[in-house]
Amino acid sequence: MTGKKALFFCAAASSIDPKYNQAAREAVRAACLCGYEIVSGGTTKGTMKVVSDTARECGARVKGVLPRFMEGLDYPDLDEKIWTDTMAERKEEMRRGVSLAVALPGGIGTLDELAETCTLVRLHQSDAKIVIFNVDGFYDILESLFDHYVETGMLDVPTRKKYIFVRTIEEFKKEL
Repeated sequence: MTGKKALFFCAAASSIDPKYNQAAREAVRAACLCGYEIVSGGTTKGTMKVVSDTARECGARVKGVLPRFMEGLDYPDLDEKIWTDTMAERKEEMRRGVSLAVALPGGIGTLDELAETCTLVRLHQSDAKIVIFNVDGFYDILESLFDHYVETGMLDVPTRKKYIFVRTIEEFKKEL
């Protein structure tokens, strides 16, 4: 084991376009092949389950971090399961020791996790590489917003370059 950890932020919803789960499978497989341990929200819901299933299929170590109110939704085959009292504690624990944070298409929770991680990287409180998997343009608006922040002076160019948007699995693999 290399000790590298990749954190995946993703959807808990099940009623999403299958292309997002397929992209998740491909990204997790690629990370596993590069020797990453996989960290996620650790539930059996939506893309979180896909992430854990795929990591398991690849033989990778899988860590899940869940708030106690999600008891009963935990993925049954985690190598490590961490329980937290709050969502804030969950995010902090999920990020602990990761060198790569990947945002797959997801909902407001994914956006929250990504935004906080971007902030921590900006404030030099995290050195995780941030890769945003912009499947079929899902994150086009966010990418434009980040560029708008640069244009208006709200974000400096060196920090903006730390938020890496990829559109294909080939581009994603280059970031590993």
